[in-house]
Amino acid sequence: MPVCSQCGGTDIEIDASRGDAVCIQCGNVLEENTIVNEVTFAQDAGGGSSVVGQFVSATPGRNVGLGFNRESREVAFANGQRHISQLAAALRLADHHQEAANRLFHLAVQHNFIQGRKTQHVIAACLYTVCRREKTAHLLIDYSDVLQTNVYLLGKSSLPSRTLGVVEASAQPVLKTS
Repeated sequence: MPVCSQCGGTDIEIDASRGDAVCIQCGNVLEENTIVNEVTFAQDAGGGSSVVGQFVSATPGRNVGLGFNRESREVAFANGQRHISQLAAALRLADHHQEAANRLFHLAVQHNFIQGRKTQHVIAACLYTVCRREKTAHLLIDYSDVLQTNVYLLGKSSLPSRTLGVVEASAQPVLKTS
């Protein structure tokens, strides 16, 4: 039985739904925002009911069973970084190219550019944009060869520069004839 630390009273009101305990005699709050393991339900205006609360796992970092541990954008960022490093390694690009492509991929995710497109195509577009800006010798056909996909499909996934605020160099290198 809990005892009040202020007045020594034993008349304590415990409200499990709010997660607090209050002394009735002096009003001292003994506990607040405690985690409860009771399932409670709330009724909405339409008459439907829903579970109140959130699943908290006993092991930190693992919320198995109800929902995801990370937001979908965080998962997209992590997958994007992994795929960018793999594609950059296959094309023998430097680390600063990967970092710039990661920043472009973050912009693409924030502007919902990845919705409805294959992640590999968006990643190729990010790396290709960086290569065009840095004026490397990599062409879109090189990305197509590594990814084993149609070059025209990759071309359709090119990043919309104005939307993302990216300044690009010319689309393909041009040979001068003198």
